[in-house]
Amino acid sequence: MDLEKLKQKISSYSSEKIIITYHAEIQAIFREIDLEEVKENIRNPEKLVYVEEQESQNPEENKYNCYFAYSKDFAHRYIFTTNGNLIIVTVIKINKSWQKTIKKK
Repeated sequence: MDLEKLKQKISSYSSEKIIITYHAEIQAIFREIDLEEVKENIRNPEKLVYVEEQESQNPEENKYNCYFAYSKDFAHRYIFTTNGNLIIVTVIKINKSWQKTIKKK
């Protein structure tokens, strides 16, 4: 999916429609990521710099691997699905050059 289209799509989700899985919640605690910040990044995706659509096991949902950049050496990576709700599957904090990772893809 096109980056701008995804930004437009995810920004339309209300807080109630953004669901964080138990796994993502545990990972956020372990990685010291504020879940309110995650939701804010979804609702206001100005930091979203890269999206990769992934294959989903459920044909009725779309799955995305997204990078939200804070600087050249710090980013958040979220994996989420959309199917009426936006379900955050996991969150990852990246403390190295995320651009190299994206270039490899």
